Amino acid sequence: MTTADIMLAQPGNPESFRDHEYDARTILWALLAAIAIHLAVAFLLAAFSGVFSPTVPFEEKPAELTLLDLSPASLVPKNSAFIETDESKKAPEPKDKTFESNANSIGASEVAATGELPLPSQAGKDHPFMDLETHSYSRDMNGAQIEQSAASQQNAKPASQPAPLTAAEQFALLTQKSAPETERSAEASRAQSAYRPYKERTRISGRITNHGVSSVDALGTPLGSYKDFVLKAIGSRWYVLVDQKNDLVNIGTTDVMFVVGRNGHVKDIKIIENTSNEALANVSIQSIQDAQLPAMSDDVVAALPPEGLRMEIPFTIFVNR
Repeated sequence: MTTADIMLAQPGNPESFRDHEYDARTILWALLAAIAIHLAVAFLLAAFSGVFSPTVPFEEKPAELTLLDLSPASLVPKNSAFIETDESKKAPEPKDKTFESNANSIGASEVAATGELPLPSQAGKDHPFMDLETHSYSRDMNGAQIEQSAASQQNAKPASQPAPLTAAEQFALLTQKSAPETERSAEASRAQSAYRPYKERTRISGRITNHGVSSVDALGTPLGSYKDFVLKAIGSRWYVLVDQKNDLVNIGTTDVMFVVGRNGHVKDIKIIENTSNEALANVSIQSIQDAQLPAMSDDVVAALPPEGLRMEIPFTIFVNR
C-alpha cells in the first residue's frame, strides 16, 4: 500500500469548516424560499378560484301576505264544541268564546266553582251527556203538547241536545229573513210545534265563577244555528219512532256518524258503536234519513270543508235511577 491509496482528513483545517457553514446556509435559504413560493401559489389559487368560478344564484323567497278572517264565525276556536242555547236566554257576545252555539251565551254558575272545566258547577246525575237544566219532552204534533207517561219521559233521550227554539224559527234564521218576517214565522211555528227534548241536569264540576243561571261562554254563529236545526229535526223524528217501537228498543246507546251536504242531503251514515240492539240502531238511522234539512246558507258553507258538515250523535235509551 502506498500513501496515494489512502487519504486521511486533517482535523482542524479552517477551510473545511467554512465550506460546511456555507452549504448549511444555502440549504436553509432554499427551504425557506420553497415554503414561501408554495404559500404564495396556494393564496393565488384560492383568490382566483373565488373570482372566476360561477356564482350560485340566490333564490329570493317571495313575500307572503296572510289574511285573517275576522268574521264572527272565525272568532270561535277551531273545532270548538257545540252547545245549544235557549233563544229566550241569549246574551251579548261573550268575552271568552269557548263554545259554538246557535245564540250568544255568557257563562254563569248557580254555585261556587269546584273544578277546572270551562263549565258551571251544578248538582245532578252522572250521564254520558251534558244538560244544564231538567224538563220532560214532548213530540211535535200540530201544536198539541203530547203528555208522556212518567216511564216514557224517563226512558228515552237522544244525546243530541237541541234548543227549545222550534225548527221553523231556526230555518227563518238560516234563510236570513227580515225581522218582521222572522217574527211572523216564529209566531206561526209556535202554533205548529210543541217539540221539546227530554233533559236532566248533569253533575258538573266547573270553574265558572260568575253567579247566575247555569250557562257557558258561547258565541252564536250561522254554523251553530244550522247544527241546532239539524239536531232538532233529527231529535223530533227520533222520539216519534222510539214511541212507535218502544217495546222493541233496548237500553243502551247507538253512536251514529253522518255528513250533511251543502244541499241539505244526508250521506255517509255509519254506526260507530252500538251497545243497544238492532231496533235502536234502525230507529236512529231512520230518524237521520227522515229529517228534512234545508240547503246551507253561504255563511254556513264558508265555515265548512268541501265535503260538508260532519256530525256524530249518540242516541241513548236509559232508565233514571
